[in-house]
Amino acid sequence: MSTQTLDVFQVIADPSRRQMMQLLSKESMTINALAENFDMSRPAVSKHIKIMHNAGFISIKTIGRERYCTLKQDGFNELQQFINYFDKFWQSKLKKLQMILDNKSKLN
Repeated sequence: MSTQTLDVFQVIADPSRRQMMQLLSKESMTINALAENFDMSRPAVSKHIKIMHNAGFISIKTIGRERYCTLKQDGFNELQQFINYFDKFWQSKLKKLQMILDNKSKLN
């Protein structure tokens, strides 16, 4: 069974995946350790992990019999690019508004 690759917004839309990322921001964790924090089956946790892995949010490293999950920057880069685009958009709009207000105050 293959897990489809979701776009970054679909990945972070799920509250469980966001919570997993927050846990992984503190330290790398095994899949079992991560699963202990959720009221869902181990296969369900594994599916979430696979989705995050496919989207570039985490890496998985096998050490002995354990698989460790670590946050990875790739998925976050795409989010940041999207946010930066709209930051520039709004900064431009606010700058134009400021110019209009400045010109209006000079006229009064």
